[in-house]
Amino acid sequence: MKKKLSFLTAIAATAMLITGCGSDEETKGTSSGSGSDMNLLEDGKLTYASSGLYKPFNFTEAGELTGFDVEIGAAIAEKMGLEPNPVTTPWETITQSLLGNKFDVIIGSMAITAERAERVNFSDPYYYSGGMIFTPEGSDIASAEDLEGKTIGVVAQSTYDTAAQEYTDDIKYYNSDVVALKDLTVEGRLDAVITADVVGFEAIANGMEIKEVGDPLWIEQAAVAVRKEDEKLLEEINKAIQEIVEDGTYDEISNKWFERNLLDVDLEGIEILN
Repeated sequence: MKKKLSFLTAIAATAMLITGCGSDEETKGTSSGSGSDMNLLEDGKLTYASSGLYKPFNFTEAGELTGFDVEIGAAIAEKMGLEPNPVTTPWETITQSLLGNKFDVIIGSMAITAERAERVNFSDPYYYSGGMIFTPEGSDIASAEDLEGKTIGVVAQSTYDTAAQEYTDDIKYYNSDVVALKDLTVEGRLDAVITADVVGFEAIANGMEIKEVGDPLWIEQAAVAVRKEDEKLLEEINKAIQEIVEDGTYDEISNKWFERNLLDVDLEGIEILN
């Protein structure tokens, strides 16, 4: 069972069928951005993927893909001298699609884990997130221990899926955290949902009749996922992340979406998921 943690600045966090992008190796070009000889799916563009179903990080509004991840990706691309090209693909197969050259990188709230790091390389973290339990407003679940044997909703293949398996065999899978949270308000469907704190807090702020339970279970680090062989691309992405943090671009984007800086977290004594 995961250790419960207490911290005052609980913040954000975990998440696509690609169209219009070739998958053949010969479609990959060499970017002139930053003069760096990076192999990219399309010359002059950084094509980055998310699920498009993880509001407020990546979602569709008025027919356009938007959210924190999408804007961070655009800022990274700009620093690299590239045109941002955000796309969506199912979360359940997002890593396979990256390895199949469907896009250049994943910028979709993917948490760093040891298992994932065996298949891809990760950039420096671009935000920290707390894994949180949410229940219907009238629920008597008061702690993680109360989840034993309960019906828990999570996004499949997420870190929250792994956490739910520690408490119950009765897991209901979703492709969207928002849909899972909505099911909490329908009597008899779910007892709890485990997802990112900020996702649940936004749902509550928008009037959803759910509540958080206790403190975040852990903190995870969201980072850009890159194919193992793309070492130069990873180097340029880390450089770009550092630049947007140093020049204030990151703070501006983070405050726009969350009214706080998602990297400004005291991690001392906090369990970090990896």
